[in-house]
Amino acid sequence: MTTAEALPDKPHNRPSKGVIVAIIVIVVALIAGIIFAVNKNKGDDSAAGGTTTVKIGTTEAANDYWKVLKKKASAEGINIEVVSFNDYTQPNVALSQGQVDLNVFQHLLFLADYNVKNHDNLTAISATYVVPLNIYSKKYQQVSQLPAGVTVAIPNDATNQGRALLVLQKAGLLKLRDGGSALSTPADVVANQSKVKVKAIDAAQTAASLDGVDAAVINNNFANDAGLDLNKVLYKDNATGKSADPYVNIIAAKAADKNNETYKKVAKLWSDPEVQKSIVKQSGGTAKVVSDRSQADLDKILGDLTTEIKKSNS
Repeated sequence: MTTAEALPDKPHNRPSKGVIVAIIVIVVALIAGIIFAVNKNKGDDSAAGGTTTVKIGTTEAANDYWKVLKKKASAEGINIEVVSFNDYTQPNVALSQGQVDLNVFQHLLFLADYNVKNHDNLTAISATYVVPLNIYSKKYQQVSQLPAGVTVAIPNDATNQGRALLVLQKAGLLKLRDGGSALSTPADVVANQSKVKVKAIDAAQTAASLDGVDAAVINNNFANDAGLDLNKVLYKDNATGKSADPYVNIIAAKAADKNNETYKKVAKLWSDPEVQKSIVKQSGGTAKVVSDRSQADLDKILGDLTTEIKKSNS
């Protein structure tokens, strides 16, 4: 055996486990930095382009006026993303939870009722329009033709029921205790001073009920969906004046966003003549555009309704 053969093998210069871990950490940090830089550049590009996205929740996503509204918003650097909901219980919850920035689907009474029931403080930042709540019939053409004792269907939900009863009172078909209010119920009908009986049913069924009742108070959208002629009604509701205040449709936001400048820009678009024209057309010519109500007006109406609802629940 030679001297060289007797020497042991030279050890390999393998890095320790600590060194390997350190290298991995550095590599991960570099990758994260690259990703961050790329995303930041994308964000900067978007900001430089001046485009801001505003998510609006609605139950009316299919309405044509959204196309006009989106076009107008785009010209001001605002991208409107319409978030569609199937029923009226969802948009306010989504707004409260921050899933959407604004919502457009309700009137002031509906919002006040929601806030009280859910201990929330969503607010109105702008008015949009009022739609009538008319009386329809397949058997009669005039209110005077209705015989005494006939049945009229009305919506059974809290925010439409009182309004329907007030419409019937204006039409001279019934009498409400103490003159009635937006919160009246069938229990407030003075039977011996009323010409008709009321039957409270789901609002979505009022149009279909016309085959089984003598008349029905039907929401504009349900009447439209049922193919009823919106201009041939038994009695036409007056969608203007102080009595219509609780039913002014609004754009709602979280209280903290009440003065958000971008949201105010979006809200102002509902006053654009082209948008208003599209809204009226969508309603079959029945909607009354509301563009002259100040923030103070809306706050007062909402506040008064909230107080009234709380009082009635106590």
